[in-house]
Amino acid sequence: MSSSLFKPAVRAATPMAFVRAIVLGYERYGMDPSRALEVAQIAPRDLKNAQARVTAAQFEVLSGFAMQELDDEALGWFGRRLPWGTYGMLCRASLTSPNLGVAIKRWCRHHRLLTEDIALELKVAGGVATVLIREHAALGELREFCLVSNLRFLHGYASWVIDSRVSLREASFPFEAPPHRDAYPLMFGGELRFGAEAASYSFDERYLALPLQRDEQALRTMLRRALPLTVLQYRRDRLLGQRVRELLRTRGREAATAEALAAILNLSARTLHRQLQEEGVSLQALKDEVRHEQAAEQLRRTERPIKQIALAVGFRNEKSFSRAFRTWAGVTPGAFRRGGASEAGRRLASRG
Repeated sequence: MSSSLFKPAVRAATPMAFVRAIVLGYERYGMDPSRALEVAQIAPRDLKNAQARVTAAQFEVLSGFAMQELDDEALGWFGRRLPWGTYGMLCRASLTSPNLGVAIKRWCRHHRLLTEDIALELKVAGGVATVLIREHAALGELREFCLVSNLRFLHGYASWVIDSRVSLREASFPFEAPPHRDAYPLMFGGELRFGAEAASYSFDERYLALPLQRDEQALRTMLRRALPLTVLQYRRDRLLGQRVRELLRTRGREAATAEALAAILNLSARTLHRQLQEEGVSLQALKDEVRHEQAAEQLRRTERPIKQIALAVGFRNEKSFSRAFRTWAGVTPGAFRRGGASEAGRRLASRG
């Protein structure tokens, strides 16, 4: 299995700290990393430069070569080797799952058969799914690289197997922010927390219900070509429209513009518009949908003047609000409040 963990870009963005971690793996086995560094075109003198970076392509070549030469896909992290092909086996063991939730649970369960040094878990609460790592052995100098790699392997597989970016809400790490913390947004996205209790990341629970899109043939092709299992190659997020609705409902002031909303989602505004278009919806339509929901709720449950409701849901004046509300609901805000709420509510539900 390919071990590339980082953004597939031309510029060098992978921190030298992770290259040094692979060199430490060689040292644990009493082996010489010179050939691996040479194949990856990494100068040994650069290992001491904490500010140095290598490209994703260089790191993929280095880690892939090292995994085979050491015959350990864990690169020295654990008390026992994980022979070449181990992570491919984990992929295969989860491939027949009916949905992503079952696939992740199988991955976590089968990983425990490989090593007792760490344990991966999936927890679900309050609409949020969290993958976390429990440490049962001291990982020493390889701790950061081990935890980051295992989170990325599963995140990458999850995105590959449903053929969709799994957008993260948060990623947490049980160590202080390293000097190369600028690489973490490229690896994970979402809110980043250091000094946490455990290594973990969280995402919308609804991803767990998505069916798997890959089969055995696709897996063999992926493993044969050693494609990097990075989430960034899966540009489409199958839950993007739902996530945009949720952000507009809960963080409307922060997400008032396409640029602000895209920043929260770790996308460019252009990419946001394009991906929504692929889903057959526009950002403006989602904004209108949420504003109409909020307006209808206030008309039903409060006695606030219509002018105040118009301003509260983002219209500049009562006239434009009334015109838009009538287009949506078929009645004026006043008529809705007096008795048309049930019919308009049925229309809204049918649009669901």
